Amino acid sequence: MGTVRQNGSLYTSINGKVATIEFGHPASNSFVAELLDRLAKEFSKLSGDKNIHVIILRSEGEKAFCAGASFDELMAVSNLEEGKEFFSGFAHVINAMRTCKKVIVGRVQGKTVGGGVGLAAACDYVFAHENASIKLSELSIGIAPLVIEPAVERKIGAGALTELSLAPTEWKNAYWAQDKGLFAKVFDSFPEMDKELDFFTQKLASYNPDGLMEWKKVLWKGTDHWGRLLIDRAAITGSLVLSNFTRNALSKFK
Repeated sequence: MGTVRQNGSLYTSINGKVATIEFGHPASNSFVAELLDRLAKEFSKLSGDKNIHVIILRSEGEKAFCAGASFDELMAVSNLEEGKEFFSGFAHVINAMRTCKKVIVGRVQGKTVGGGVGLAAACDYVFAHENASIKLSELSIGIAPLVIEPAVERKIGAGALTELSLAPTEWKNAYWAQDKGLFAKVFDSFPEMDKELDFFTQKLASYNPDGLMEWKKVLWKGTDHWGRLLIDRAAITGSLVLSNFTRNALSKFK
């Protein structure tokens, strides 16, 4: 099912025991609140589907994978409650991915910013194209990557997170991301990436689903407190987005 384009689109297709969720938005596959809400619900729904063993997360087109949060919606935040609610959208998606009973494999085809890096980090395994450079731009607009930090640090460690986040205008290439553990495989060809992705996910889906589920729980051990933590982080980010610094910085992007 898809929806009206200004709210983005979300489609799920099934191939055997593998479900593919594809999200899209005309603004470089960025996320408005409604799209985040629908994505979180889709992960929860597929988590309970006994016919699905593996989920692929991908986005539309061959350009950007995800530009993070919608600038238009960030600009529209007018009070603390709205700010907390907006950033809770990413919190809910990451928590839905974390608690999902299925292994989630990401397909990252291009540039990935902010919340998009958080989504890639919340996948259990990621196939990426060499165009998939990453950037945590939050500090440059007056906020900080607080909500996604636990997911990103879990994958790449504190040192790489520091390097990435304190140079918010600097792109790190896909091979840097692979070296740090964010991406499992990087390809220089789209057809080869998709062939390998299909082979990998079909093979993974042939394994005992209970074994996959129990193993995923172990891979995510020590994260049970994220349900609360990420929402608390969303509230702090919501307060930062109301600052004059952030308002001025965002207005320059318009």
